[in-house]
Amino acid sequence: MRESIPKLRVAHLITQLELGGAQRNTLYTLSHLDRLRYEPILICGPGGILDEETKAADWPTFYIRWLVRPIEPIKDIFALIAIYRLLRQHKSHIVHTHSSKAGILGRIAAYVAGVPVIVHTFHGFGFTPDQPRWLYWVFVSLEKFCALLSTHLVFVSQDNEAEAQALGIGTGRPHSLIRSGIAIQEPPLITPMRDDLHISREAWVVTMVGNFKPQKNPMDTVRIAKLVLGKDSSVHFLLVGDGEQRASVEAFVQAEGISAQVHFLGWRKDIPAILSGSNCFLLTSLWEGLPRALVEAALARLPAVAYAVNGVNDILREGETGFPIPPHQTELAAEKILWLKDHPMEARQLGRNARKIVEREFDIDTMVRQQENLYQDIYQAVPLKAYYEPLWSNPPK
Repeated sequence: MRESIPKLRVAHLITQLELGGAQRNTLYTLSHLDRLRYEPILICGPGGILDEETKAADWPTFYIRWLVRPIEPIKDIFALIAIYRLLRQHKSHIVHTHSSKAGILGRIAAYVAGVPVIVHTFHGFGFTPDQPRWLYWVFVSLEKFCALLSTHLVFVSQDNEAEAQALGIGTGRPHSLIRSGIAIQEPPLITPMRDDLHISREAWVVTMVGNFKPQKNPMDTVRIAKLVLGKDSSVHFLLVGDGEQRASVEAFVQAEGISAQVHFLGWRKDIPAILSGSNCFLLTSLWEGLPRALVEAALARLPAVAYAVNGVNDILREGETGFPIPPHQTELAAEKILWLKDHPMEARQLGRNARKIVEREFDIDTMVRQQENLYQDIYQAVPLKAYYEPLWSNPPK
């Protein structure tokens, strides 16, 4: 067996550093990889809310100005070329891609550049049931193709792994389950959140955290709030986040006359403190990989009501940690929230059960060690002749 080189150059690619679980965990991995064994870099598009966190980082970050979330063919071609050039210049041993756009462009660029090891983590899929069928199958086909270029596939939830298998994505390719982790710590004991919002200590507070975009489906959140407040006007709802649908969501709240009980907090960095001052977590996502906010809520010992989409069932278990319900069942969601409010002892027990699951399965340092072990294991199996050879430099005979 050949010896591994002293340090492996690892390039992580993600589309943008938005405030999400995939982005936070990628940054955590970069900062905690063993520097005796790895030299990491980050490649991403600019304009994310977490860009600021890379300024003091001990790894190089390369921003590709053409790498954007929407499909824009001209920009996508330029991004592909730029990623290829960076990988050739960096002479990466391992490329690890995250998110749909970076996952597709990054894996194609890495394969053409001759990168020996290509790893992709599915933090969810870029195709959704709400898309036109032709577009849905285009994305499925792209994922199938890029899986063939991958050395190893990583899933963050069992639901996503099962869906990929059912669609034939990565059939026969090595794969593993590595949970999207979180730092295991106690939530703050004292939080000024209620005082800041003029919410009494006795009030029942329901919190949602996420982007105001179609995936997170914030309109259903406020529809549920309306139903709950129609039966109990003392409940408060906190909506943490921002995005393209915020204006329409705020307009609905104003029109329904519930603005005194529904609070828009925007993006916040004190989410553990907000969750610690809450009583229940609500998630109305229509698709997920593994929702980090739900993991954070479980860490804060909150029972949850959430739409039972991919990734949610890995954490939320009926009658054990909360209530998974079918998407768009707003009346049922409202009923469950009111049940939790009326049964405080049972609600606290559900929250304690959720915390135990997170402690057992979602430690973020375990996530990093699992990735390091994966890199070492699969790198050892790569033929030496594969190093740095572009696709066209060694044509098949």
